Amino acid sequence: MNAHALEVAQPDLRARMLGALRGIRPPLLVIDDDEGLKPFETDAFIAHRETPMLAVLPDSEDQVRAVVKACRALGVPVVSRGAGTGISGGAIPRNDGVLLVLSKMKRIVAVDALARSATVEPGVRNLQVSETVACHGLFYAPDPSSQSICSIGGNVAENSGGVHCLKYGLTTHNLLAVRAIDADGDVVDAGSLALDAPGYDLLALLTGSEGNLGVITRVTLRLVPLPERTETMLAAFPSVRQAAEAVGEIIAAGIIPAALEMMDRIVIEACERFMAMGFPVGAEALLLAEVDGSEEDARESLESVRAILDRCGATEVRVAASDIERDRLWKSRKGAFTALATILPDYYTIDGTIPRRCLPDVLERITALAAEYGMTVGNVFHAGDGNIHPCIFYDANKPGELERSEEFGGRILEICVEVGGTITGEHGVGIEKLRQMCVQFRAPELAAFHAVKAAFDPDGILNPGKAVPTLKRCAEWGGTHMRAGRMPHADIPRF
Repeated sequence: MNAHALEVAQPDLRARMLGALRGIRPPLLVIDDDEGLKPFETDAFIAHRETPMLAVLPDSEDQVRAVVKACRALGVPVVSRGAGTGISGGAIPRNDGVLLVLSKMKRIVAVDALARSATVEPGVRNLQVSETVACHGLFYAPDPSSQSICSIGGNVAENSGGVHCLKYGLTTHNLLAVRAIDADGDVVDAGSLALDAPGYDLLALLTGSEGNLGVITRVTLRLVPLPERTETMLAAFPSVRQAAEAVGEIIAAGIIPAALEMMDRIVIEACERFMAMGFPVGAEALLLAEVDGSEEDARESLESVRAILDRCGATEVRVAASDIERDRLWKSRKGAFTALATILPDYYTIDGTIPRRCLPDVLERITALAAEYGMTVGNVFHAGDGNIHPCIFYDANKPGELERSEEFGGRILEICVEVGGTITGEHGVGIEKLRQMCVQFRAPELAAFHAVKAAFDPDGILNPGKAVPTLKRCAEWGGTHMRAGRMPHADIPRF
């Protein structure tokens, strides 16, 4: 269809789509005015915005099915969205599509304390789960920094992690079952309350699929017992390398902390300005370590970790003396990204994963790249599992600064692949990392991804253009067979 024909056809398609959505019973909230659609232009990946053709907020699974069927009938793309906290652009809408907002589906359907499970709708907040089941001595382990506002459906779609994923795992390790609506509007149930289920592992396939394979409508979560004892400590180091090496020494000793987080001097100073945490003066890096378990296990792990920190050159080690002090330390970590806005109002956060042994060298390479680009980088990340989050600061008012920060970020992700890591640890691919998918995977692997997509969504209406690039696009970017090489970012068109 040529451009003129598309301009003529689009208003008619929008009118037909609007009529189909308003015909759904029971009625659901449909947003069609420019002012109402404006807040849905982007998720937390603010580098790209697009106004959806229409947005709908269903109350039930039946309404979700009806929306997907209506979109399929008219060939209209449908992008599902939760709380909009994702930072890879996975929930950015399309101007020719419907945005399916699941935030009103926020019921906790059932809690089975004996089976240690909770069944929830996709709009339930992450933190709400743990708050609800605490009376049973249980909690839900994955805890992204945005856990007070992010939703479970989005966590499943992106396979979110969090500060405690080192010991307790990512979202995929804490799920029992997921229900999703495929592109035909049919229900797909994956997983089981039993230890195993026959057939292909559709639960693992749907987790982290970024809305490409189905719209998540119900999730059964695995709950774990609250530990008898928890010890949290903060260690200051005179260099980033020493802190990074301490991480490897702790894991090599056979200790699996509940959390092992790291921040460098730039982040430390930002947190101090923003929250006045009383951090050690002059530290180049801080490690925040937490161990938990039985009274005896937690006490022994505390002493072992403390001895390793001292041996690795820590200039100071503080152990939280109370729950209030522990909460204060975690407030500093989870508030770090907000604190970074005190440096410059604009920064670009990278998400990649590397082998722990590579942490010291990769951090030094990032510092060297920062000097090459003439840009400032702060590091705050899940050091225990090698999930790094360099934050590149730029000024959006200066032409080309955003593009340079994205190019810089791409170089970091390529380093992750080069050393045997991956281009994401918990944020997903979305539209942000499509170029680097061409570095991470070869043509046969990308073709296999597209074959899976076609099985669930033959017409390609579910969140098209996200997570997996086409082979043609990789060829245009010059990256299809460049698993071990650098991609020529300078002449790659932005989305």
